[in-house]
Amino acid sequence: MKTTIKEQEKSIVVLFDGRLDTAASSQVEQELKPLTETTEGDVVLDCTALEYISSSGLRIFLSILKAVKARGGHVYITGMNDMLRSVFTMTGFVKLFEYR
Repeated sequence: MKTTIKEQEKSIVVLFDGRLDTAASSQVEQELKPLTETTEGDVVLDCTALEYISSSGLRIFLSILKAVKARGGHVYITGMNDMLRSVFTMTGFVKLFEYR
């Protein structure tokens, strides 16, 4: 699992590449910790290259959402494939996030 964080037009964009499963979640959580602590503005979670997400990955997305919303920002998800959309629909997460 590879995550890349970059700034783009007053937003922080996180690119996910690979499988966000239980094995990868602790590393990804550490890499994304700054997003839940100090970053201001909106966050875009780019899932174009995300192959799979487990409940551990969903928990990471939810913690980012809570932190960003608490400071008045928005979290957008982009590049969802059919499999991810299905997981988000089954879990109710599809209603929590905004999409681009």
